[in-house]
Amino acid sequence: MQHDLRHDLRLRAAASVIYDAVYPSEEWSPVSFEEAERRETVHYRQAVEAALLVRPLLTDRAEQLRLI
Repeated sequence: MQHDLRHDLRLRAAASVIYDAVYPSEEWSPVSFEEAERRETVHYRQAVEAALLVRPLLTDRAEQLRLI
């Protein structure tokens, strides 16, 4: 999976939040999000995949209203 987040700042931010929530300490992932991004670690790729999967829910206003 190769997805360039440099031009999609919202998706990158979502991936970073997911990464930090799922891998909160060195026990879970020994590197920061930025380092994982640079190395394209499995942890980074999983966070990006999760962000890609949730993106339609975050951008669909009708879905947002239904969740309220």
